[in-house]
Amino acid sequence: MLPSFVPQIRAAVMSNPLIKNNPKIAALVDSPAGPFTIHFWAPTFKWCITIANIADLARPVEKVSTPQQLAVTATGIIWSRYSFVITPVNYTLFSVNVFMAGSGLAQLKRKWDADQLF
Repeated sequence: MLPSFVPQIRAAVMSNPLIKNNPKIAALVDSPAGPFTIHFWAPTFKWCITIANIADLARPVEKVSTPQQLAVTATGIIWSRYSFVITPVNYTLFSVNVFMAGSGLAQLKRKWDADQLF
């Protein structure tokens, strides 16, 4: 079994006077969706996908993949709902997925407009 070093790091961070003496920061760092849980890091890294998709709005529309954008949009919608079902409720996960669904819908709209022959 691998040694667990996260509790040791958490204890060291929580004993820091800057955090220990500020109850609001301590509550944020030690929350069930704080930086010592997967509930914090998964949405944080998911922002990379969302930001890349937003940056792709500058790409030529011919290079936009409809199946990929359907998957991005569906993922955003499904996980936005799921973020309120899990415990603890994860507002960070909700926000990243709203932006993910929005960027996917924007890409699909661009593709739709380009494919219309009016």
